[in-house]
Amino acid sequence: MPGTRSCVMPEANVFRRNLLLILATTALGALALSAAWARDVPKIATGFVANILCSETFVSGQQPDRIFRETTAAMPGVSLITWAMDYRVDRTRKETSVTLLGLGRSHAVYREGLGCYLDHGGAVAEIAVPSIEVRSSQALLPEIAGPSVVAPANLQLAAALDRAFAEPEQPPKRATKAIVVLRDGRVVAERYAEGYGIDTPILGFSATKSVMSALTGILVRKGALTLDQPAPVAAWQGADDPRCAITVDHLLRHTAGLALGSSLQASLGSVFEPVNRMKFMESDMAAYAESVQLETPPGSQWNYNDGNTVILSHLVREAAGGKAADLLRFARAELFAPLGMRNVTIEFDAAGNAEGSSQMLATARDWARFGQLYLNDGVVGGKRILPEGWVKYSASPTPKAWVGIGAGFWTNLGDSFGANYRSQHGWPRDAFFAKGTMGQYVIIIPSEKLVIVRLGRSPNGPPEADGVFRLVSDVVAAAGDKAKVARGH
Repeated sequence: MPGTRSCVMPEANVFRRNLLLILATTALGALALSAAWARDVPKIATGFVANILCSETFVSGQQPDRIFRETTAAMPGVSLITWAMDYRVDRTRKETSVTLLGLGRSHAVYREGLGCYLDHGGAVAEIAVPSIEVRSSQALLPEIAGPSVVAPANLQLAAALDRAFAEPEQPPKRATKAIVVLRDGRVVAERYAEGYGIDTPILGFSATKSVMSALTGILVRKGALTLDQPAPVAAWQGADDPRCAITVDHLLRHTAGLALGSSLQASLGSVFEPVNRMKFMESDMAAYAESVQLETPPGSQWNYNDGNTVILSHLVREAAGGKAADLLRFARAELFAPLGMRNVTIEFDAAGNAEGSSQMLATARDWARFGQLYLNDGVVGGKRILPEGWVKYSASPTPKAWVGIGAGFWTNLGDSFGANYRSQHGWPRDAFFAKGTMGQYVIIIPSEKLVIVRLGRSPNGPPEADGVFRLVSDVVAAAGDKAKVARGH
């Protein structure tokens, strides 16, 4: 990691547009923007669907019609255009394609061991998949369950799972796919939807960000990255480049200030965000994100967007050796193998960047093993995986983050609106969690020695649309009778 260097920040007026220039160019800009939207919207919408169809057909082994129906139903506003979408799945070539009114064709391709990527027609980086298998004998974390699905340890847990899988009388559906509950490092309840099971890899969406945070932590422990020094992004190294003030901490907390828009919501309206051009129209996502200029001074404002984690994933790749295969080898050796996470797929873009903002698939049990690492304060089998204090840092609240978010995890600590709201609805105050769109959760509750994994395809929108608030309060109440849970009654 390079030593400390001066990084000169521009005056505040650098961040304001000249009023006269705005007035002079408003009409022309509006026309150009309208043209850009007309061109980009179909491609972004079809890219999102094509990538999920590919991943869940060829990695998760699900049926395309079910994937398409449940995904589009879970995204607010998308039902307005679903009728105009056409998709094709080529099982022989292992490819998917989606169009919108015959426009904006997106094409996703599966590669063994690497999942899927969006093919935009340019060069595609060759990635040598490391011949490192994660075996049970390598795991430092004690086995969390046997080979069969674990029935709930008591009647309260059984009722909690019943409610979580039940569909409301009125749409939208929750489409719960998997729930795993760990207490004291052992599965005390789990259940899966039809077509899913112990060995089914499930897309974590933005829960992937928390895994990239963990890999960052390992590199910090090894001295390959530091939190509070300028992030080693080549494009930002000019002495007069204000982006040189961006640190790894800023990227983890989404306070870097880059003008990429927001990733808080997966909906029809979100197609207008620049970050989604990065995700669904660019072959080299990291290069695009790193090319974007500042909107606000680093550290001054909170703005959740996937570009921060895409850049972070690029830094992890560089620190791990510089190639995609190096990142895979590093992740397996330093994180997945010690935890016994045996069925994990990290996806990459066409340029070989890990799509660490949203594209990791793992079984529900593997997601639970990841949560257990954080419940154990970053230690497994007596070996420290994460730096001392990293778990506390990850759960520490980010100023101005109204949803309640830390460094790579969401958190109930602090006085944010989100933290207070969750606490008022049954979540313990010390809970923190990995979260992905459409209802993906890895919830860690230290005071209860609990890890709760909930995965599904639920609608974004009103609280409790995915049922997770009730699930957490039910599980905490059911697990409160420690004797019954321990005896399995």
